[in-house]
Amino acid sequence: MPMPVPGESVRLRETNLRPFPLLPVWFLVVIFYLNITSRIVFSPLLPVIEGELGFRHGEAGSLFLLIQIGYCLGLLGSGFVASWLNHRRTILVSTTTLGAVLLVMSRSASVTGLRAGLVLLGAFAGLYLPSGIATLTGEIRKEHWGKALAIHELAPNLGFVTAPLLAEALLRFLPWRGVLAVLGSLAILMGGIFALAGHGGSRRAEPPRFDTMKQIARDPSFWVMATLFAVSVGSGLGVYTMMPLFLVTEIGLERELANTIAGLSRGPGILLVFFSGLITDRIGHRRALAISLLTMGTFTLLLGMVHGRVITPALVILQSTSIVCFFPAGFSMLSAMFPPHLRNLAVSMVTIVGSFLGAGAIPPAIGYLAEVSSFSSGLILLGVVTLALLPVLRYGKSSPGVDGKADHPNVPVG
Repeated sequence: MPMPVPGESVRLRETNLRPFPLLPVWFLVVIFYLNITSRIVFSPLLPVIEGELGFRHGEAGSLFLLIQIGYCLGLLGSGFVASWLNHRRTILVSTTTLGAVLLVMSRSASVTGLRAGLVLLGAFAGLYLPSGIATLTGEIRKEHWGKALAIHELAPNLGFVTAPLLAEALLRFLPWRGVLAVLGSLAILMGGIFALAGHGGSRRAEPPRFDTMKQIARDPSFWVMATLFAVSVGSGLGVYTMMPLFLVTEIGLERELANTIAGLSRGPGILLVFFSGLITDRIGHRRALAISLLTMGTFTLLLGMVHGRVITPALVILQSTSIVCFFPAGFSMLSAMFPPHLRNLAVSMVTIVGSFLGAGAIPPAIGYLAEVSSFSSGLILLGVVTLALLPVLRYGKSSPGVDGKADHPNVPVG
């Protein structure tokens, strides 16, 4: 009886995979949409919350730090939960408990309750992403990862577009706490549908071990990706969360118009995200990331330097559009850097660092800079830092046999 060739079983399994199973992908898109919308909806609600609770800009921005503290704790614990349950059940737990927290927050009248709820909201939301990425890449052939992850990235982009519009529509009939109740109910409903009809994610994650975490943390590629994710999350989610305040207080726009601009600015990204996935599969991770960082840094810099009731909304649209190209390439490159048994933990660790710094530290930093100087100074500083990180893309390795096109370890991409 012939002996199996090493790696043959893995190749055979991947050959038997359906090239592009749409139903599991779209289930994850809807779940991810509710996951991120439940967190970013506080951005369009921020002017109302700030006025009702008497917060200053820095205090209002610190609400997102509380969400990110919880989110990082959730990411840190996601590996334990996914190793005990499996990826599919972890996704289910994340969605339903997130919805329950939103419902409880909608009934809380105290500032302390709001802050505690934000930490819990972030924690249960943080359980999703590593299991979502592992489920997605486990169901689809590697040559289609870029496109699949691009479709998955529809969720945050739709969330960025619809959260301000949804908030403004609901605020006509409900207080801001009522908006939370609506989102919580939808999340619980989607969790029930996923429990009955969801597919994929039957594998359990490898339990996180300190030695494994240390192995990943010692890899320079981990710090390359963590740094890139931090600045990209900061330029995207971090700037987005403070954008309505920037447009209202510094540019002088009305709240309704500011929220409309913030939402519609993400519209072009919905179309571009498909294109970015195709580009990533064609030219490779590093080249796609270089294009994204260059445009992202340039438009963030200009957003802080050039002001006007016409030019600023145009720059908001361009800056927002440039960011969507990063994440399909970023997650594809991150998945290629680590073997399957480490991928879940690597995604968790990179996302912890990136989200804590990008979405947790940058919004209050921009808010406090606005108090002592201006919102523009924070945007200019962020744009300069983003452009300064372009040389970092020259470094980093890929897991053998998983590398993307034209990407090689520690070799500059021309």
